[in-house]
Amino acid sequence: MVATSTDIGLIHLVVDRVTGVTLSRASVWRLLTGRLGWSLQRPERRAVERDESEIARWIVHEWPRIKKGP
Repeated sequence: MVATSTDIGLIHLVVDRVTGVTLSRASVWRLLTGRLGWSLQRPERRAVERDESEIARWIVHEWPRIKKGP
């Protein structure tokens, strides 16, 4: 399972409200990673204007030409 830093804060609140046990965010993180095997995942940054077909075309046609050199 994966978690984001936002998830850690939300899980912290749920544990507190459901169990009445107040854990620090660090303790929640150790619980998730150590005992449950979760890892922190951050979203990949991509431009809104990203054009996958143009990128594919560039890789096939332009990159080999640039890689060869003059």
